[in-house]
Amino acid sequence: MSDWFEGFVQERRRVGDVSLNLRHNLADAAGRPPLLLLHGFPQTHVMWHRVAPVLARDFALVLPDLRGYGDSDKPASDATHAAYSKRTTAADIVALMRVLGFERFAVCGHDRGGRVAHRMALDHPRSVERLMLLDISPTLTMYERTDMEFARAYYHWFFLIQPEPLPERLIGADPVFYLRKKLGGWGSHGLEVFDPRALAEYERCISDPAAIHAMCEDYRAAASIDLGHDRADADVARISCPLRVLWGERGVVNRLFAPIADWQARASGLVGGRSTPGGHYIAEETPELLATEMLSFFSPQ
Repeated sequence: MSDWFEGFVQERRRVGDVSLNLRHNLADAAGRPPLLLLHGFPQTHVMWHRVAPVLARDFALVLPDLRGYGDSDKPASDATHAAYSKRTTAADIVALMRVLGFERFAVCGHDRGGRVAHRMALDHPRSVERLMLLDISPTLTMYERTDMEFARAYYHWFFLIQPEPLPERLIGADPVFYLRKKLGGWGSHGLEVFDPRALAEYERCISDPAAIHAMCEDYRAAASIDLGHDRADADVARISCPLRVLWGERGVVNRLFAPIADWQARASGLVGGRSTPGGHYIAEETPELLATEMLSFFSPQ
């Protein structure tokens, strides 16, 4: 897939107890401001393939696979699910950026990557210069406002957190079928929005039983240890950097939540943002619009 990411290098870097797979353009980006892009479920870093070539002209880009996803390590977990907490995953990514030479950087996170980025902004405020979040409201907010409509639309939140090995066994029986149902159900035009090469990559990665288990652990952490961390910070920590949120107008977040108000409650400054045409997969459904928004928001002021 080198033709997708011309000028990018793919490698693995060791940070703490995991090795992370990533792509970057650092060899050709000397002097450009660093921008970190974090993918969501059930995808990998290749979800950025339509925006990365545009952003690479202006930024030093880092596109990792989160722990448990893609070709990054999938460490063992335990009953606390701490190995897949957003605090742990955020620490991975901050350590990765430091290994690459960046103490301070901008971040855009989609879906699960947005939740990691949220935790990163709270735990490592000196590292996160500017933050963009795609198609999410805060995890605690979404759980606390759960009703029948949300549970139906985001049933996977409640399926994936079931005790091991129930979801692992059921998904593992036909992982490609499960992936296609999830991807096709959240976009604005089904599977048509996905480049066949990206879809093949997502299918390859989810076919690993260790990846299926890690994804479940990600969601189990979100419904347990992550909520504890979020509640502990509710009155004492706010996102302090500039924050912009985008969400799909055809998506669940737009229908059931109020992203600007929801994030304003978690930030110390003003929060900007807007809805975008399409559904959940903004980077693949409306990449030109997203690239324009990112260039505007992340370019040196």
